[in-house]
Amino acid sequence: MVKRKNPRKYKTKEICDRFDISRATLFRWEGEGVLVGVGRDWRGWRVYDENNVMAIEKIIKNKNA
Repeated sequence: MVKRKNPRKYKTKEICDRFDISRATLFRWEGEGVLVGVGRDWRGWRVYDENNVMAIEKIIKNKNA
């Protein structure tokens, strides 16, 4: 049997704290299509994975350039 490693998932607050951005900014990027592929949990709340984290890093880098 193959064991799968569960990928790390982040809550909205964790992402906002990590990158010092507001929830509104994060949700706006998603609404504008700048940030795609954001998952949802069983409650419909957003959950972010490592791919989302890398995308956010890229968005912030491009905005600061």
